[in-house]
Amino acid sequence: MTALLTLSHGSRHPRAAAGIDRLTAAAGERLGVTARAAHLEFNSPSLTDAAVSLAAAGHRTAVVVPLLFTDAFHARHDVPAALAAAREASGLDLHPAAGLGTGEDIADLLAAHTRPAPGRSLTLAHVGSSDPAAEEAVAVLAGRVAARLGRPVAVHRATGSVVEVEGETHLIPLFVTEALLLDRLLTPGVSADPPLGAALADIVAARHRAALT
Repeated sequence: MTALLTLSHGSRHPRAAAGIDRLTAAAGERLGVTARAAHLEFNSPSLTDAAVSLAAAGHRTAVVVPLLFTDAFHARHDVPAALAAAREASGLDLHPAAGLGTGEDIADLLAAHTRPAPGRSLTLAHVGSSDPAAEEAVAVLAGRVAARLGRPVAVHRATGSVVEVEGETHLIPLFVTEALLLDRLLTPGVSADPPLGAALADIVAARHRAALT
C-alpha cells in the first residue's frame, strides 16, 4: 500500500504539531495505510526525515499531501524543494498530491464546521499572502461559504499592518490547527470556531487517492 505523508507549514504554537499528528492518523485510518506527518519548518520531522523513516520501515512509495490552502510561495517553491530533497535522501517514490485548496469540498466543510454565536457577523480568518491570486482564492471561498450559510462572510488576514478584528465577530478559521497567528485575532468580544483539524481527514484521504489515479 502507498503510504501517506502530510506536509504542514509548521508552527511555533505548542499544540500545533499534535493537531497535525491527529489529522494524519485519521486520514491514514480512512485509507488503511501507514501515515506520517512532516513539516516545512518549526516542527519535526522534516519531510526528508519522515521519508527516510518510511524507507527504513520497508516502504517504497508514498503520497505527499501538502496541508496548504492556497497555491502561493510555499506551495510553488518550498514544497517542490522538500520533495526533491526527500526523494534523494530516502530513495522513495514520492507522489505529490494537490494541497487542501479553496474548492467546493473545503467550502462544504467550513459551512458544516462553523457554529456562529447568534447576532454576530461572520469572518473567514486566514493567514494572508503577498500573492494576489491566493488572496482572491480566499475571497472566492468566503463567497462559497456565504452562499451555503445564507449570510455574508467577510475575510480577514492574520498578517499585515492591520490585524485586529473589530466588533462582535465570529471567526471561521481557515487554519488546519492551532496557530499563533490565529490566537492574535482572538481579541475580547471575538468568538471563533476551532481550527479544522481532523475534520479534514476525508479531504486529505481524497487527495491521496487522486494522486494515484
